[in-house]
Formats: sequence, C-alpha cells, structure tokens
Amino acid sequence: MTPGAPSVAIAPADPARDAAVLQRWLADPHAAFWGMSALDVDAVRAYLERIAADPHQRGWLGSVDGAPTFFAETYDPAQVLLRGIHDPLPGDLGMHVLIAPPEGEPRHGLTDAVFAAVMAWCFDELGAERVVVEPDARNDRIRRKNLRAGFTEVRYVSLDEGDHIKTAVLSVCTRDDHHRSELAAARHALVGTPLAGTGTLA
Repeated sequence: MTPGAPSVAIAPADPARDAAVLQRWLADPHAAFWGMSALDVDAVRAYLERIAADPHQRGWLGSVDGAPTFFAETYDPAQVLLRGIHDPLPGDLGMHVLIAPPEGEPRHGLTDAVFAAVMAWCFDELGAERVVVEPDARNDRIRRKNLRAGFTEVRYVSLDEGDHIKTAVLSVCTRDDHHRSELAAARHALVGTPLAGTGTLA
C-alpha cells in the first residue's frame, strides 16, 4: 500500500448506530442536494430502517482509517427510483454516495479515493456490470466527479421526490469505463490494492 494512503472499510449501515452521524452529515450545507437537511435523528433512523427493510436497496457506512467518513446507497434501478424511466440492463446497480464534511485540514485525494472505493465495491463486491446514477442537474461538482469516474451522461430525466420534481442527469458507467477512468488510476496510486472480501480497502 502507498505510504499515507487511506484505509477504507465499507459495511452495512446500522440504523440505530449510524443515524446520528448521518443526520449531522445531511444537515451540513454541502449535502443540500440530498434534500434531507431538516430531518432529525429519529427521521434519519426511520429512513435507514426503510432502506434495510427493502430487498431492492442497501445502505452502507464507510470509514477511513477507522473513522466514519461516508454513506453509500445501492439500489436496483429497475425497482427503485428509476422504474419506468431507465432502460435497465442485467447487472445494473444504482448508487448514491455522501462524503462527510471535512474536519480540520483537508486530506488531498481523499474524496477521489472514497468515490473510487465505492465504485470498486459496486463492481467487485456487489457484482455490478454497470453503475447508474441520477445526480441533480444543478450539482456540477458531483457531475464532474462522475465524469472522472468514467460515467457517461445519457439524458435529463424528471424524478418525483415527493415534495418536488428533481431534474436529474441519468448517467451510466460500465466496469470497463471505470477501469479506464481517471479516478480508477487515482485509486490505485493512492491505495494500491483492491477491495478485499471483508469490505476493506487496505
């Protein structure tokens, strides 16, 4: 492993354990596009419980060097959120990721390493052939990150989020697209070894 590279671990989210930390992340202005800033801890716990009870969705809590650092969701786009909007292929897997707001000095390359670790988890551990995302069209930052991870923007779509309609950019990334991407190269440079079956990037 590259000296100083982050050690990233991914495990199923636990609603009782993780609700408070996720609520703090969602309340931060950087998470505004999640649209969940007003939720209290009980509401976040209920949200995580709904995900855990749905066979088509999973929630994941990620840590970096032992500290909780990111939250990821994976879902079946043929059944959740994109049903009737996306034309699914076998092996499609939807994904969302939220990285905690920084504390102290920013760590160069950390968000790239985390994003690439989540992509590797989707492909190598969850068996995805293609990852599907639908970022808010106004979220230029994550759209740029997606492109660097190998995603291709397909088209604009309208998603009903209950209290509003979100204009999103449907984007897809195959395993080969990601392996050729800038972020995949950055992950190998920063981390050096692939995700192990335990869910640890070391």
